Amino acid sequence: MLPDLAPWRASRDFRRLWYSGLVSNFGSFLTFVALPVQLKELTGSAAAVGAIGAVELIPLLVFGLYGGALADAWDKRKLIVWTEAGQGLLSAALLLNALLPEPAVWPLYVVAALSSALVSVQRPALDSLWPRIVAHDHLPAAASLNSFRWTLGGVAGPALAGVVVAYAGLGWAYGADLLTFVVSVALIVRIAAAPASHEAAKPSLRAIAEGARYAWSRKELLGTYAVDLAAMFLAMPLAVLPFLADELNAEWSLGLMYASVPAGALLVSLTSGWTARIHRHGRMVVLSAALWGLAIAAAGVMGNVWLVLLFLTVAGGCDMVSGIFRGIMWNQTIPDELRGRLAGIELLSYSVGPTVGQVRSGALAAWWGVRTSVWSGGVLCAGAVGLLALCLPKLMTYDARTDEHAAQVREQRAAARV
Repeated sequence: MLPDLAPWRASRDFRRLWYSGLVSNFGSFLTFVALPVQLKELTGSAAAVGAIGAVELIPLLVFGLYGGALADAWDKRKLIVWTEAGQGLLSAALLLNALLPEPAVWPLYVVAALSSALVSVQRPALDSLWPRIVAHDHLPAAASLNSFRWTLGGVAGPALAGVVVAYAGLGWAYGADLLTFVVSVALIVRIAAAPASHEAAKPSLRAIAEGARYAWSRKELLGTYAVDLAAMFLAMPLAVLPFLADELNAEWSLGLMYASVPAGALLVSLTSGWTARIHRHGRMVVLSAALWGLAIAAAGVMGNVWLVLLFLTVAGGCDMVSGIFRGIMWNQTIPDELRGRLAGIELLSYSVGPTVGQVRSGALAAWWGVRTSVWSGGVLCAGAVGLLALCLPKLMTYDARTDEHAAQVREQRAAARV
C-alpha cells in the first residue's frame, strides 16, 4: 500500500523538480483561497467570484495548445524557469494591490488571466519533462509521488490560508506565495537541460494540428480527456465554497472545505502502492470519476458541516485515483516527440473543466441557490461519465500489458538507453 520511492532514489532531477513543485504548489494554494475571498469581500457576489473562471478560460485555450508545441520545440527547463518567475511577479502585483487603502477589483481578474496564460505554457513542459528524468518502469510510481506532492501542498496551503487570511490579512497570503516562487526557481535552475527531441516539430498551427489528430486517433486517450472534462465542468464547487460555509453558519470551516478535497487526494497518495498492480487503467478512470460526482452530490445535500467535509474528502480521493491512472496512461503510451503537444491537450482537459465549472457553479448558485448548484452538478457528472463509458468502449477495454502504443513507447525508451 505504501508509495514506491524508486523514482526518488534513482533520479536527482526528479527530487529537485518534486521539491520545487511542492513549494510552488503550497504558495499557489494560498492565493487560490485568498483571491476568491478578496473578491467576495469586495463584491459580495457569487457570480463575481465564479467569473474568475471566465477570465481564465481564453488564455487557457490559446496558450494551452501553443504551450504544448513550445514544450516539444524548446528547452523544457528554460520554459519552466521563466514561467515560474512570471508567476512570482503576478503574486507581487496581488500583494501590492492588497496593501492599498482601497484595493481594486480589476487587478484580480487581470492577474487571474495572466496567471492562466503562464500556467498554460508551463504545464505541458512540466508534464513532458517527467518521463525524461524517470525510467519507464518507474512512471506509475512517479505519478503517485507527484500526486502526493500536489496534495500535500493542497492540504497545508488552503488550511493555512484560511487562518492567515482571517487573522493576518490577505497581504500575508500573497507575500508567502511570492516567496515560494523565489525558492522554486532556485531549485529548477539546477536541473539538467531538457532540449527538444530531434524529431519534434517547430511550434506552429500545423504542429498543433498534428498533435490533435494523434489524440483523436487514440480513442482511449480521448476518453480520459472527455471523462475528466465532464467531471470538472459539472461537479467542481470550489467557487461557491465561501457561500456554502456562510449558508451552513460555519464561516470558520472555509479553509477546511478548500483543504478537504486535497486531503482526500493525500490519503490516496499515501496508500498508492496498489496502483502499480492495476493494468486496466481506463476502467479505474471511469469508476473514480463517477464516484467523484456522487460524493459532490452528497456534500451538496448535507446540512451538517462535518458531513460536508467528509464527502468533500471522499470526492478528493476519487479524483486522485482518476488523476493517477490518467497520468499513467498518458506517460506510458505517448511518444516523446508528441509529448508536449499532447500535454497541452491534457492541460485543456483537466483545466478547462474546472475553469468553466466555476462559472457554471457560480451562476447556478446565484439563480437557484448554493446547495442546489453543488448537488445537481454531482448528479449530472455521474450520469455524463456513465454515458461516455458507453460511447467510448476502448477506454473500458484498455490494458497496459497488451496495448500496442504502450509497447511502442517501451521499445522507444529501451532503444534510447542503448
